[in-house]
Amino acid sequence: MTRAMLALLRRDLRLAVRHGGESLMPLVFLFAVLILVPLGVGPGPNLLSAIAPGMVWVAALLASLLALEHLFRPDLDDGTLEQWWTGETPVGLLVMTRLFSHWLITGLPVIVFAPVAAQMLYLPDRALSTLVVSLLIGTPLLSLIGGLASALTLGTNRGSVLLSILIFPLVVPVLIFATGAVSAAADGLSARAHLGLLSALLILAVTLIPLATTAALRLNIE
Repeated sequence: MTRAMLALLRRDLRLAVRHGGESLMPLVFLFAVLILVPLGVGPGPNLLSAIAPGMVWVAALLASLLALEHLFRPDLDDGTLEQWWTGETPVGLLVMTRLFSHWLITGLPVIVFAPVAAQMLYLPDRALSTLVVSLLIGTPLLSLIGGLASALTLGTNRGSVLLSILIFPLVVPVLIFATGAVSAAADGLSARAHLGLLSALLILAVTLIPLATTAALRLNIE
C-alpha cells in the first residue's frame, strides 16, 4: 500500500471519528430496525427468527447508503479529485482505498454487532456463523456497488434520487443470496451454494467495479 493510499485512508477515518454522529449511524440503523420491526409484526420468537436474516441485511443495506452521495463529491468540489490523476499512485488504487474506508465505517460495525442482533431476533445459533460470513462477503459488495453508483451520479443535480434508482436493482442479488444462505443455515441446510454465488459476485465486483468507477470519475473532471 503506497503512502498516498495510507494518507487517504487515515484522512477518511479521521473525518469519520471527528464527525462522531455520522460514524455511529450504521449502528443506529441496525438497532432501529431491531426495535421497530418487532413492534410492528409482534415479538413472537418464531416469526422474528424467520425474518431475522432479512432484517439484519436491510440494516446493512441502509448503513451502506450512508454518505454515498458525498463519497466523491467533496473531492470534486475542492479539486482533490483532479489531483488524483497527477500523482504517482494509480487512481484505481485510490478508488479502492476510498471504498475500503467506506466499508470500514458502514459495513464493519454491522458485522461486529451482528451476533447481538441475531440473539435479539432469536436466530438459531447454527446460523450465526453463516450470518457473519455472509456479511463479510456481502457488505464489501454493497460498498463497491454504492461507489459505482455514486461516481455515475456525481455530476447530476439530483444525485440522491438517481443514486437510489441505480443502487437498489443492483443490490437485489446480494440480498437474495445472503439472506438465502442464512435462512438455509437456520433450517439446518447447507449454505455453500448461496455463499459461493455471493463470493463469485464479490470477485466479479472487485475485478470490474474499480475500473468502471475510475472511468466514471474521470468523465466528471473532463
